[in-house]
Amino acid sequence: MGIKDILALFGGLALFLYGMQMMSNGLEAAAGNKMKAILEKLTSNRLKGVLVGAGITAAIQSSSATTVMLVGFVNSKLMTLNQAVWVIMGANIGTTITGQLIALDIGVIAPMFAFLGVAVMMFSKNEKTHHISSIVAGLGILFMGMKMMSGAMEPLQDSQAFIHFMTTVQNPLVGIVVGAVFTAVIQSSSASVGILQALAATGMIPLSSAVYILFGQNIGTCITAVLASIGMKVNAKRTTVIHLMFNIFGSLLFTVICMVTPFVSWMEALTPGNSVSQIANVHTAFNIITTLLLLPFGKYMATIATKILPEKPEEEEEEFRLKYISKSGPAYSIGQGALAISQVEKEVGRMLDFVEKNIAHAYDILLKFDEKGLKKIKEREVYVDYLNNEISGYIVSLMSNERSTQDSHQINGYYVITSNLERIGDHAMNLAEYARDLKKWDMDFSDTSKEELQVMKDQCLEALHMIIKPERGQAAAAYEKAAAIEQKIDDTKDKYFKKQLQRLKKGKCKPQTGVVFTEILTDFERIGDHVKNIAGQYVEMEN
Repeated sequence: MGIKDILALFGGLALFLYGMQMMSNGLEAAAGNKMKAILEKLTSNRLKGVLVGAGITAAIQSSSATTVMLVGFVNSKLMTLNQAVWVIMGANIGTTITGQLIALDIGVIAPMFAFLGVAVMMFSKNEKTHHISSIVAGLGILFMGMKMMSGAMEPLQDSQAFIHFMTTVQNPLVGIVVGAVFTAVIQSSSASVGILQALAATGMIPLSSAVYILFGQNIGTCITAVLASIGMKVNAKRTTVIHLMFNIFGSLLFTVICMVTPFVSWMEALTPGNSVSQIANVHTAFNIITTLLLLPFGKYMATIATKILPEKPEEEEEEFRLKYISKSGPAYSIGQGALAISQVEKEVGRMLDFVEKNIAHAYDILLKFDEKGLKKIKEREVYVDYLNNEISGYIVSLMSNERSTQDSHQINGYYVITSNLERIGDHAMNLAEYARDLKKWDMDFSDTSKEELQVMKDQCLEALHMIIKPERGQAAAAYEKAAAIEQKIDDTKDKYFKKQLQRLKKGKCKPQTGVVFTEILTDFERIGDHVKNIAGQYVEMEN
């Protein structure tokens, strides 16, 4: 095997993986922002979950990509651990489609798929058509790469060193390790199984040896999800444990079956003389039978994963962290649009919660100054600033990736929303600082003034409740309510300002107290303005 063949092998592998990536990206762009709704509807029971996993993986030709998506979804609580179990099982079935397609030798017409897909991508102006054609082109490029790899490995038939190595692989343990390590390195079981089929087509490796490599490949494919779960919450890591348990159990089971039964002979008898189909059939049988055996025990697998990785109390107590956004793992994968939007939405919800608490708490210490209370408000304000910087930075990183127009529109909208929430937080902090001034000057508001500030505070909190993420199609109605409350805040502020002037003229309050009271009214008014801006942004995000 000369340098030309080695380069052809690597070139073929590059095309194979690039085609897979094109298919994944095309599907993500076409349906990424609908992925959350699809998963919620179709993972309601174990059978549907298996079908969803198989369908998505068959479409993108990568169980690794599907599992990485699941890790992210579980991390962001878009999906429960129990739901993920069924989809993982289905993903293992779906990944066998690649091998079956290779066995059917559709690589002969692969260039036509690539040509048609690229042609439509170049000339079509319709965004959705462009994404679908990307999937078709990716499929063609994938099989063109497979054909290149197969041709590159034909010279191995004359390599004595390789023949000796293949003899060693007849040891089950060696075969499993080789398959697992190789698949872990290239992070694609579809590609490694395809390479195994290409080797088998040259007649260099008998099915009796190939099966053990195949079992190892199923274990090795888990490494991608393991790497993606680094830095994520414990529930996401449990998803990878379930994936590992599934494939290790299947590998051990089928290793025993191959050693004590004529399983290999049965598979050879199904398609005599066709080693490529034989490997594809073993791969399919491995995953379907393992799924059927483990299907009744999915919840127990989730329980075992929870016991292996128990919840750490300190995780919930940790400060200054992003709770839902994880910056580790692939920056762009199937389902990333829905995942990114959901992550940002939940972190924005945390910002809103901190801001709301600060407004209510600031009013409390205006009535009765409390140094510890002021310190707590400052801590929350620092956290709000931290969240604003981190969320905004994450949104900017997302902007650099190609996404559907709807996804980009929503992600950009949250950038504006976080900015407005940060300004509301600043106004809440202003309210708290006024309490310190009143304490320093040994002043207090009259009961009437306190009642008026209570009204303003209640109106601002009511407005904040209006900007909790509205349901789809309800943004316009939420905006109308927010705008009405904002106008109410403006009118109330003007009314109380005039009343304050009258109190000043009659000498019923001190000038310094009057100035502070006016500043507080202005901060409450500005809070209403920012709430209206946020509500308006949600309307734009729906259009």
